Amino acid sequence: MLRNIPPILSPDLLQSLRAMGHGDDIVIADANFPATALGSRCHRLDGVSATEVLDAVLRVMPLDNFVQDPALVMEVVDNPDMTPSIVAEFQMITTAIADNPATLAKLERFAFYERAKNAFAIIQTGEQRLYGNIILKKGVIGI
Repeated sequence: MLRNIPPILSPDLLQSLRAMGHGDDIVIADANFPATALGSRCHRLDGVSATEVLDAVLRVMPLDNFVQDPALVMEVVDNPDMTPSIVAEFQMITTAIADNPATLAKLERFAFYERAKNAFAIIQTGEQRLYGNIILKKGVIGI
């Protein structure tokens, strides 16, 4: 057991978060996302929501403040201006928890998949709400 580490972060996931370098991406994905097919490192957190995972990850990992869009969500197919309720919740969590709060940017579905292919890791959650996917770019911890 460790202090101040959210208990939903498994030992393997913590190892990935620690091994990531500045500028690496991590994906938090819903239950429908093709995580295993896209990512070489897939951490499963079945039964845990994407919002719970986002909250936990942002408590231990800094967001990049050297890029314009350190957090990206998937835009709704055929309705790119729509903001699903889970995306609004992602924004509230990012604003409240992140050391570098950022406005979430959107990527078209297939562009999101392409970006996810190059991510350091993908966390497959049990999230059942549609569009419960977010990519985070890791930042640095200053001295």
